[in-house]
Order: sequence, then structure tokens, then C-alpha cells
Amino acid sequence: MIAYCTNVHPADDLPGILDQLDRHAVGVRERLGADTLPLGLWLPASVARGLAEDRTARHGLLAELTARGLTVSTLNAFPYGDFHGEVVKHAVYQPTWADPRRLAYTADCATVLADLLPDSASYGSISTLPLAWREPWGEPDDDLAEAALTVLTGRLRASGDRPIKLAVEPEPGCVLDTVADAVGWLAGRVDPEHVGICLDTCHLAVSFADPVETVAAIRAAGLSVVKVQASAALEVAEPGGEEGRRAVAAYAEPRYLHQVRENTPDGVLAADDLPEAFTSLPARHPWRVHFHVPLHVQPAPLRSTTDVLLAAMAAVEPGTHVEVETYTWNVLADAGDLTDGIAAELRWAREHLWTGVPA
Repeated sequence: MIAYCTNVHPADDLPGILDQLDRHAVGVRERLGADTLPLGLWLPASVARGLAEDRTARHGLLAELTARGLTVSTLNAFPYGDFHGEVVKHAVYQPTWADPRRLAYTADCATVLADLLPDSASYGSISTLPLAWREPWGEPDDDLAEAALTVLTGRLRASGDRPIKLAVEPEPGCVLDTVADAVGWLAGRVDPEHVGICLDTCHLAVSFADPVETVAAIRAAGLSVVKVQASAALEVAEPGGEEGRRAVAAYAEPRYLHQVRENTPDGVLAADDLPEAFTSLPARHPWRVHFHVPLHVQPAPLRSTTDVLLAAMAAVEPGTHVEVETYTWNVLADAGDLTDGIAAELRWAREHLWTGVPA
């Protein structure tokens, strides 16, 4: 299964979500010449709550999706709401896993997903944030998060004949900054049958970790890759040069956080956002920037890290959920038609990744 993530579409209620699917998802399916199109569905918390409380509404949503030739085996429950405000930045990490609202939202998503799963799905997946942004966070928050995940796991066990699995998504700057951080925190704390890793390959690339070794380390810890978010970061070979600096500066936009890492012989240096990187990093070694670049685009004179994506995909288990998550279309200069762009990106995925995209 290779889906595309609908968090690229701004909508804060169910009619708005369906309108966006009519305007874009149906067109993507038609451009691919497919009978059905998998989605990685994003539901704001208010919508998830309404659906979780109303089984008739859930069945109605399933009917609406089916009528459009759309299927859902995975939800993206990282953004809680307002993912398309003028400035999102750190707000995307709220509420944290120490806040009861995060547990309630994720449990609502599990209830909804259990009724949306197509007959062909062997499991459902829900991706979530890596606990919180790194500050403020302490041992009491760890304890609250562990307790919340324990409660959620009990609910996932009772979700039906087919398992619903939570996929924790490491991200630079967060409590679980890298996959190694996530593995170290989760192993021994969670039930690996129901909680594992969401491997976002943009985040993985930004960390400069080896993708094959990373997947092997997840397995060695007794965890699994529940979901891959197929994404690519920006790479700047010479961030100190005039051309590279000018090119990457064009991606410094105000809505989303664009963490930067510089790979030096003495270790990886960090900046929490692109404007900060220009003044805080030495810019003598390559940078990778947390900016989800469309998979089929090479942003010359920069490059994208699709090589990391391909290496990771070769290492994960066949049948793992894959979600193409390029939520940055709306802040890309000269992005062109959104429906055409998503279709082109999924076509690239069909040609380069697994054969799960409808032909």
C-alpha cells in the first residue's frame, strides 16, 4: 500500500475534507488511471471526536470514500489541528503525549480507522508525534506519556479482528529526535505488537543516520517499522557558497519549522530552523534541511535525499504501510497545480518504490 497524505489539504470539518477530496484526491486517482486510490487520511481532532462518537457518521464517511474510489488504511494523527495556519512552527507538537488531549485524539482516530479499513488491509496504522518538542520535558512527562501509551495500547488491543498499530515518528528537535532516540525510549516501555516506529525518510535523512543500519537497529530492539512516510529532505552540498546559500534561503518560509543539520567530522551540528542556521552553523560541511521536497523533483542547484528513501525502502519489510507525505506544496514557490503534482509524485513512487500504487 502506498498512500498520499491528506494533511496537505486545509480543512477543519467533514464537509471541508470531502470537498478537498473531490477537488484533489479524485483527480489524482483519475490521472493515475486507477480504480481506487489509498489515502493517508488526516482528521483534525474535532472531526475525529465527532466521528468517534457517531458510528452512523463513520459508516457514512466510509460510504463517501468508497463512492469516490478512495481507501484508508492509515491515519496521520501528528497534527492535532490548524495545520495550515499562517504560522504553525512549534504549535504542531501540541498537545504533547503528557497531555490527556493527545491520548483522547489518538484513541478517537483508532475508533474511526477500525471502521474505515478496507477488506484488503491486514492492519491499520496511526502515526503520531515523538512525544513533544524537547523543551520543556522531564521525567514526570516521560511517566505521563508512558501511562498514556499503556492506556492507548489497551484500546488498540480491543479495536477488532485486525490490529490497529501506533507508529511513533521521530523528528529533529523533539524529545525523540532520531530513530535511535525513539528505539531507546520505546523498547521495554511499549507492547511491540501495537506500538512501533513511523520512519519518516526526510527526518531520517536530516539526522544523517544510515538508513539500512537504522532499520536493522529497530528490528534488533524487537520493534517494527509500522509505517514509512516516503519523503525527501533538501541537501545543500556547499552551504557556505553564494549559490547554495541563495538557493536554500528561498525555502525559508514562515509557516513550518525547517530544522537544519550540518554533518561535520566532529559530529552533527543542529539549528532549529532555517533562518537560525544561517547565523549559528559554520556552513563548512553539507547541510540537510527538514523541508519535504516532492519526490519527483530535484531542486537544482540543491538536491533531494531520495537516495535515503530508496535505501530505507529496500530494508523494510514488504507490506509495510507507505504514505507519501509532502505537506509543503502550499508553501513551495512555483508549485503548479496541486492535483497534477500529487499525481506525478505518486507516479514516481510507483516506478521507484513498491508496486502498491494503483497502476
